[in-house]
Amino acid sequence: MLDKQPLSYRTSFDQTALEYDAVRPGYPPTLIEDIVTITGLPSPARILEIGCGTGQATLPFAERGDRLTCLDIGAEMLAVARPKFRTFPNVEFHHTSFEDWSASPNTLDLVMSATAFHWVAPEVGYSKAAQLLKPSGWLAIFSNEHPAEFSGFFADIQSVYGRIIPELWIDPRDGPPIESGMASVVRTIDSTGLFEPAIARSYPWREQYTTSQYLRLIGTYSPNLALPAEKRKELFEGIAEFIDTQYGGKISKLYMAVLYLARKPV
Repeated sequence: MLDKQPLSYRTSFDQTALEYDAVRPGYPPTLIEDIVTITGLPSPARILEIGCGTGQATLPFAERGDRLTCLDIGAEMLAVARPKFRTFPNVEFHHTSFEDWSASPNTLDLVMSATAFHWVAPEVGYSKAAQLLKPSGWLAIFSNEHPAEFSGFFADIQSVYGRIIPELWIDPRDGPPIESGMASVVRTIDSTGLFEPAIARSYPWREQYTTSQYLRLIGTYSPNLALPAEKRKELFEGIAEFIDTQYGGKISKLYMAVLYLARKPV
Protein backbone atom coordinates (compact mmCIF):
# COMPACT_ATOMS: atom_id res chain seq x y z
CA MET A 1 0.00 0.00 0.00
CA LEU A 2 1.16 3.57 -0.53
CA ASP A 3 1.27 4.66 3.08
CA LYS A 4 2.56 8.13 3.87
CA GLN A 5 5.70 8.69 5.91
CA PRO A 6 7.16 11.97 7.16
CA LEU A 7 8.45 13.99 4.22
CA SER A 8 11.77 14.36 6.03
CA TYR A 9 12.37 10.66 5.39
CA ARG A 10 12.39 11.27 1.64
CA THR A 11 16.09 12.12 1.50
CA SER A 12 17.28 9.77 4.24
CA PHE A 13 18.16 6.90 1.90
CA ASP A 14 20.94 8.87 0.24
CA GLN A 15 23.14 8.55 3.32
CA THR A 16 23.19 4.78 2.94
CA ALA A 17 23.24 4.35 -0.85
CA LEU A 18 25.85 1.58 -1.00
CA GLU A 19 24.12 -0.46 1.70
CA TYR A 20 20.75 0.19 0.08
CA ASP A 21 22.03 -1.22 -3.19
CA ALA A 22 23.61 -4.21 -1.49
CA VAL A 23 20.78 -5.36 0.77
CA ARG A 24 17.44 -4.01 -0.41
CA PRO A 25 15.44 -6.75 -2.14
CA GLY A 26 14.42 -6.51 -5.76
CA TYR A 27 11.02 -7.47 -7.11
CA PRO A 28 9.59 -10.87 -8.06
CA PRO A 29 10.17 -11.71 -11.74
CA THR A 30 6.46 -12.46 -12.11
CA LEU A 31 5.65 -8.86 -11.17
CA ILE A 32 7.93 -7.52 -13.90
CA GLU A 33 6.53 -10.05 -16.36
CA ASP A 34 2.99 -8.93 -15.53
CA ILE A 35 3.88 -5.30 -16.22
CA VAL A 36 5.22 -6.23 -19.64
CA THR A 37 2.42 -8.65 -20.49
CA ILE A 38 -0.63 -6.81 -19.16
CA THR A 39 0.41 -3.49 -20.69
CA GLY A 40 1.48 -5.05 -23.97
CA LEU A 41 4.63 -2.98 -23.59
CA PRO A 42 6.28 -2.37 -26.97
CA SER A 43 9.96 -3.12 -27.45
CA PRO A 44 11.79 -0.89 -27.15
CA ALA A 45 9.47 1.11 -24.94
CA ARG A 46 9.90 4.69 -23.78
CA ILE A 47 9.82 4.61 -19.98
CA LEU A 48 10.10 7.21 -17.24
CA GLU A 49 11.11 5.84 -13.84
CA ILE A 50 10.27 7.97 -10.80
CA GLY A 51 12.63 7.48 -7.86
CA CYS A 52 14.97 4.96 -9.45
CA GLY A 53 17.29 4.72 -6.45
CA THR A 54 20.25 2.52 -7.33
CA GLY A 55 18.39 0.78 -10.14
CA GLN A 56 16.86 -2.37 -8.65
CA ALA A 57 13.73 -2.06 -10.79
CA THR A 58 15.53 -0.47 -13.72
CA LEU A 59 17.61 -3.47 -14.74
CA PRO A 60 14.96 -5.83 -16.20
CA PHE A 61 13.68 -3.08 -18.49
CA ALA A 62 17.20 -2.05 -19.49
CA GLU A 63 17.89 -5.65 -20.41
CA ARG A 64 14.84 -5.56 -22.72
CA GLY A 65 16.47 -2.67 -24.57
CA ASP A 66 13.90 -0.13 -23.41
CA ARG A 67 14.70 3.59 -23.43
CA LEU A 68 14.65 4.63 -19.78
CA THR A 69 14.77 8.10 -18.28
CA CYS A 70 15.41 7.60 -14.56
CA LEU A 71 14.87 10.31 -11.95
CA ASP A 72 16.04 10.46 -8.34
CA ILE A 73 16.67 13.22 -5.81
CA GLY A 74 19.55 11.31 -4.21
CA ALA A 75 22.95 12.22 -5.62
CA GLU A 76 24.62 9.30 -3.83
CA MET A 77 21.98 6.87 -5.05
CA LEU A 78 22.63 7.97 -8.62
CA ALA A 79 26.38 7.74 -8.10
CA VAL A 80 25.86 4.04 -7.34
CA ALA A 81 23.38 3.51 -10.18
CA ARG A 82 25.22 5.14 -13.08
CA PRO A 83 28.26 2.80 -13.23
CA LYS A 84 25.97 -0.23 -13.17
CA PHE A 85 24.31 0.86 -16.40
CA ARG A 86 27.29 2.02 -18.44
CA THR A 87 26.71 -0.80 -20.93
CA PHE A 88 23.09 0.28 -21.51
CA PRO A 89 23.18 3.32 -23.81
CA ASN A 90 19.39 3.68 -23.69
CA VAL A 91 19.38 4.36 -19.94
CA GLU A 92 19.91 7.90 -18.62
CA PHE A 93 19.81 9.25 -15.08
CA HIS A 94 18.81 12.71 -13.86
CA HIS A 95 19.30 14.22 -10.42
CA THR A 96 15.87 15.75 -9.99
CA SER A 97 12.40 15.11 -8.62
CA PHE A 98 9.41 14.11 -10.70
CA GLU A 99 7.73 17.34 -9.62
CA ASP A 100 10.55 19.38 -11.19
CA TRP A 101 11.08 17.22 -14.28
CA SER A 102 10.05 18.74 -17.62
CA ALA A 103 9.16 16.57 -20.60
CA SER A 104 6.97 16.62 -23.67
CA PRO A 105 3.41 15.39 -23.15
CA ASN A 106 1.99 12.25 -24.77
CA THR A 107 5.41 10.68 -25.40
CA LEU A 108 5.80 7.78 -22.95
CA ASP A 109 4.67 4.16 -23.11
CA LEU A 110 5.12 3.63 -19.37
CA VAL A 111 5.58 5.76 -16.27
CA MET A 112 6.74 3.53 -13.44
CA SER A 113 7.75 3.97 -9.83
CA ALA A 114 9.14 1.30 -7.49
CA THR A 115 8.71 2.02 -3.77
CA ALA A 116 8.86 5.75 -4.45
CA PHE A 117 5.53 7.11 -5.69
CA HIS A 118 4.29 7.75 -2.15
CA TRP A 119 6.93 10.51 -1.89
CA VAL A 120 5.49 12.43 -4.87
CA ALA A 121 3.24 15.37 -4.04
CA PRO A 122 -0.29 14.00 -4.48
CA GLU A 123 -1.48 17.04 -6.40
CA VAL A 124 1.24 16.32 -8.98
CA GLY A 125 1.71 12.57 -9.26
CA TYR A 126 -1.24 11.14 -11.15
CA SER A 127 -2.05 14.19 -13.25
CA LYS A 128 1.54 14.67 -14.43
CA ALA A 129 1.95 10.98 -15.20
CA ALA A 130 -1.21 11.01 -17.29
CA GLN A 131 -0.04 14.13 -19.11
CA LEU A 132 3.27 12.52 -20.10
CA LEU A 133 1.81 9.20 -21.22
CA LYS A 134 0.77 8.47 -24.76
CA PRO A 135 -2.87 7.56 -25.29
CA SER A 136 -3.08 3.92 -24.15
CA GLY A 137 0.15 4.36 -22.16
CA TRP A 138 0.34 2.87 -18.69
CA LEU A 139 1.19 3.88 -15.14
CA ALA A 140 2.86 1.14 -13.04
CA ILE A 141 3.34 1.66 -9.29
CA PHE A 142 4.85 -1.17 -7.26
CA SER A 143 6.57 -1.83 -3.95
CA ASN A 144 7.55 -4.46 -1.42
CA GLU A 145 5.26 -4.29 1.59
CA HIS A 146 5.65 -5.93 4.99
CA PRO A 147 2.61 -8.02 5.96
CA ALA A 148 1.87 -8.48 9.62
CA GLU A 149 2.48 -12.04 10.76
CA PHE A 150 0.86 -13.19 13.98
CA SER A 151 3.36 -15.91 14.81
CA GLY A 152 7.06 -16.46 14.29
CA PHE A 153 9.80 -13.86 14.12
CA PHE A 154 7.69 -10.86 13.04
CA ALA A 155 5.30 -11.26 15.96
CA ASP A 156 8.01 -12.08 18.50
CA ILE A 157 10.33 -9.17 17.60
CA GLN A 158 7.64 -6.61 18.44
CA SER A 159 8.47 -7.01 22.13
CA VAL A 160 11.98 -5.70 21.43
CA TYR A 161 10.66 -2.59 19.70
CA GLY A 162 8.11 -2.03 22.46
CA ARG A 163 10.82 -2.27 25.12
CA ILE A 164 13.49 -0.11 23.51
CA ILE A 165 11.50 2.55 21.66
CA PRO A 166 8.07 2.48 23.38
CA GLU A 167 7.44 6.15 22.58
CA LEU A 168 7.69 5.46 18.84
CA TRP A 169 6.49 1.89 18.55
CA ILE A 170 3.09 1.16 17.05
CA ASP A 171 2.24 -2.52 16.84
CA PRO A 172 1.91 -3.24 13.09
CA ARG A 173 -0.43 -6.12 13.87
CA ASP A 174 -3.04 -3.56 14.93
CA GLY A 175 -3.08 -1.93 11.50
CA PRO A 176 -5.29 -2.73 8.51
CA PRO A 177 -4.32 -5.63 6.25
CA ILE A 178 -2.40 -4.89 3.08
CA GLU A 179 -5.44 -5.84 1.02
CA SER A 180 -7.38 -2.92 2.53
CA GLY A 181 -4.58 -0.55 1.62
CA MET A 182 -4.51 -1.92 -1.93
CA ALA A 183 -8.23 -1.32 -2.32
CA SER A 184 -7.73 2.25 -1.10
CA VAL A 185 -5.01 2.91 -3.67
CA VAL A 186 -7.21 1.56 -6.46
CA ARG A 187 -10.00 3.88 -5.35
CA THR A 188 -7.59 6.81 -5.33
CA ILE A 189 -6.36 6.10 -8.85
CA ASP A 190 -9.88 5.59 -10.16
CA SER A 191 -11.12 8.77 -8.47
CA THR A 192 -8.73 10.88 -10.56
CA GLY A 193 -10.74 10.14 -13.70
CA LEU A 194 -7.45 10.13 -15.64
CA PHE A 195 -7.18 6.38 -16.22
CA GLU A 196 -9.22 3.33 -17.06
CA PRO A 197 -10.10 1.19 -14.00
CA ALA A 198 -6.90 0.30 -12.16
CA ILE A 199 -5.60 -3.25 -11.80
CA ALA A 200 -4.03 -4.46 -8.55
CA ARG A 201 -1.93 -7.59 -8.08
CA SER A 202 -0.01 -8.99 -5.11
CA TYR A 203 2.95 -11.37 -4.93
CA PRO A 204 3.85 -12.92 -1.56
CA TRP A 205 7.41 -14.14 -1.17
CA ARG A 206 10.00 -14.84 1.51
CA GLU A 207 13.65 -14.04 2.05
CA GLN A 208 16.04 -15.64 4.53
CA TYR A 209 18.45 -13.50 6.57
CA THR A 210 21.26 -14.10 9.00
CA THR A 211 21.49 -11.74 11.95
CA SER A 212 24.09 -9.53 10.27
CA GLN A 213 22.19 -9.49 6.97
CA TYR A 214 18.98 -8.47 8.69
CA LEU A 215 20.69 -5.66 10.58
CA ARG A 216 22.14 -4.35 7.33
CA LEU A 217 18.68 -4.43 5.79
CA ILE A 218 16.88 -2.56 8.56
CA GLY A 219 19.77 -0.12 8.64
CA THR A 220 18.43 1.22 5.33
CA TYR A 221 14.87 1.79 6.61
CA SER A 222 14.03 5.46 6.98
CA PRO A 223 12.41 5.23 10.47
CA ASN A 224 15.59 3.60 11.77
CA LEU A 225 17.80 6.16 10.03
CA ALA A 226 15.79 8.88 11.75
CA LEU A 227 16.53 7.52 15.24
CA PRO A 228 19.25 9.15 17.34
CA ALA A 229 22.47 7.19 16.89
CA GLU A 230 22.58 5.84 20.46
CA LYS A 231 18.95 4.73 20.38
CA ARG A 232 19.47 3.06 17.00
CA LYS A 233 22.53 1.24 18.37
CA GLU A 234 20.55 0.03 21.37
CA LEU A 235 17.67 -1.14 19.17
CA PHE A 236 19.91 -3.00 16.75
CA GLU A 237 21.84 -4.66 19.58
CA GLY A 238 18.54 -5.79 21.07
CA ILE A 239 17.34 -7.19 17.74
CA ALA A 240 20.65 -8.97 17.15
CA GLU A 241 20.58 -10.58 20.60
CA PHE A 242 16.99 -11.67 20.07
CA ILE A 243 17.67 -13.29 16.67
CA ASP A 244 20.81 -15.01 17.94
CA THR A 245 19.26 -16.39 21.13
CA GLN A 246 15.71 -17.10 20.00
CA TYR A 247 16.16 -17.96 16.32
CA GLY A 248 19.66 -19.38 16.11
CA GLY A 249 20.96 -16.46 14.06
CA LYS A 250 18.62 -16.93 11.07
CA ILE A 251 15.14 -15.60 10.33
CA SER A 252 12.59 -15.74 7.53
CA LYS A 253 10.94 -12.50 6.44
CA LEU A 254 7.66 -12.33 4.54
CA TYR A 255 7.26 -9.71 1.84
CA MET A 256 4.21 -8.82 -0.22
CA ALA A 257 5.06 -7.18 -3.50
CA VAL A 258 2.12 -5.12 -4.74
CA LEU A 259 1.51 -3.77 -8.23
CA TYR A 260 -0.96 -1.19 -9.50
CA LEU A 261 -1.47 -0.70 -13.22
CA ALA A 262 -3.62 2.00 -14.82
CA ARG A 263 -4.05 2.70 -18.52
CA LYS A 264 -4.52 6.15 -19.98
CA PRO A 265 -7.58 6.14 -22.22
CA VAL A 266 -7.19 6.37 -25.98
